[in-house]
Amino acid sequence: MSIDKKAIEEKVMSAMEQLRPFLHADGGDMELVEVTDDAVVVVRLLGACSDCSMSMMTLKAGLEEAVKKVAPEVKEVRALDPETV
Repeated sequence: MSIDKKAIEEKVMSAMEQLRPFLHADGGDMELVEVTDDAVVVVRLLGACSDCSMSMMTLKAGLEEAVKKVAPEVKEVRALDPETV
């Protein structure tokens, strides 16, 4: 199955823009790193989000849920490990 990475990226960016004001309010942000061939969205957590204890909940309950609403073909949203950045 071939996925349209460009279309998914656009949908992910739109979902991220909806969450961004909440992230900025807490001194954080995130950026899209890639959409993999197997429909996994990879993001980098920035600022306060990079070491916040709630960041995984934000990622899964916030971004992943928003992304899957607009791009149901996405299997998962993952954050890069801060140690590898």
